[in-house]
Amino acid sequence: MLTGLGFVTAAGLGAALRLAATERWPGGHLGTMSVNVVGSFALGLLAGANPTTFTIIGMGGLGTFTTFSTFAADAVGLAGTRVGSRRGRSVGHVVNTLVLGVGAAALGLTIS
Repeated sequence: MLTGLGFVTAAGLGAALRLAATERWPGGHLGTMSVNVVGSFALGLLAGANPTTFTIIGMGGLGTFTTFSTFAADAVGLAGTRVGSRRGRSVGHVVNTLVLGVGAAALGLTIS
């Protein structure tokens, strides 16, 4: 029961933080990249946590804080505009997000 309540509370907080970061950040996609990288780092830190803590914070809070769907939408949005194609910018965004996210997770694992 307490795990479920903690999960729901953490999920609500994570979603609110993501919304604040992605809606208020200039350029939008940079906010999405930031939350995904921070979330990857935090998940790396949680790697050795007990199952209850990982469920509440990792899956509940960080699961809603990070966002793959917005990341994908940002990549598609950066790839094409009515003015012309900006595929290079989109590819750069995808590569940067993946490299920084995996690096942040590895750093979190190293620290924990």
